[in-house]
Amino acid sequence: MTEKQDYTIESLTGIVESLYDQMDNGNVPAMNISLRSKRNIEFDPKSSVWKYGDQKSVRTAKTVKGALMLLRTVYTADFIKGMLNSNKSSTLREMYYISEGWNNAKFHSQDESNILAEDLEVITGCMREEFKLRPEEDGARIYGDLTLTELTRKGERKKINCIEDVGDSGYGIPYNVGPEKIEFKGCGAKFVMAIETGGMFDRLVENGFPEKYDALLVHLKGQPTRSTRRFIKRVNEELRLPVTVFTDGDPWSFRIFASVAYGAIKTAHISDYLATPSAQFIGITPSDILNYDLPTDKLSEKDVGALNAELSDPRFKDEFWENEIQAMLGMKKKAEQQALAKYGLDFVTDTYLPEKLTDMGIL
Repeated sequence: MTEKQDYTIESLTGIVESLYDQMDNGNVPAMNISLRSKRNIEFDPKSSVWKYGDQKSVRTAKTVKGALMLLRTVYTADFIKGMLNSNKSSTLREMYYISEGWNNAKFHSQDESNILAEDLEVITGCMREEFKLRPEEDGARIYGDLTLTELTRKGERKKINCIEDVGDSGYGIPYNVGPEKIEFKGCGAKFVMAIETGGMFDRLVENGFPEKYDALLVHLKGQPTRSTRRFIKRVNEELRLPVTVFTDGDPWSFRIFASVAYGAIKTAHISDYLATPSAQFIGITPSDILNYDLPTDKLSEKDVGALNAELSDPRFKDEFWENEIQAMLGMKKKAEQQALAKYGLDFVTDTYLPEKLTDMGIL
């Protein structure tokens, strides 16, 4: 067992021991936890990420609801400890169904089990991945000149180059991308390009963009998973690769960029592990729609509402974003990445991206 696994078990055991000690001393057991609501979320301008504030909530056995949550906490901690001791893992969905055998401690919905897993992250300072809890969704696809080793289930380190040793779909990263699982061994890439859509990812691979411009492509698959964001942060910090984010031109895609760069409210307790504040947005911008005369779709009422909300979002509080959001509201139009195909299949790799990357100082 690794030192990190020992620490994780000690942290979980400490929670249970604290509850037991309180009962042993004749007190009603209680547990303090950071208040996980919008009013306790702060945007830290120094680190440019979302973080929890100082407000705490108390979970106590004085109420039936509180007692049930403490009971579930004990069962969940024991379940995670068992996985760590046996070197097994579970999906969040599996844990929800396993709780059917926990009698009164069983969860009534997967939202309850997901929230409790996040609560344990907040209390222990450990990450869900260190609990051996896996999401249902896959992580990113990676394509570019990056050599890494991945620790296999047999305990062996497998060496992989993310061009030479993979197919056209690239290297699929696991749910845990911490240094104990993945080690970087060499990198010929000069920058990272995180891409929202699979179609655009495949277009750049087919056109030879990573080889020609020394790019490491990361397919975000829409709103990126935690493992995807953590992988991007690691290559940015450890390999000193600048990060660019290439999405559709709509308010929801702008939020995808914001989650990569600054973090999300839901994962504010681990923003330091997931967010890459130096990431730059490469497009599609409202300015691109005008400058390249791109095909567009009309903004929906939900789109307009989202854009107006972004005007008061601290993550978009700079001149660039305020100008672009106002421009989109003014034109009442949005555009997809694939709109660049108006000028042919090579336009995005031969003209659009080289021009934008040069303007940004990446090329």
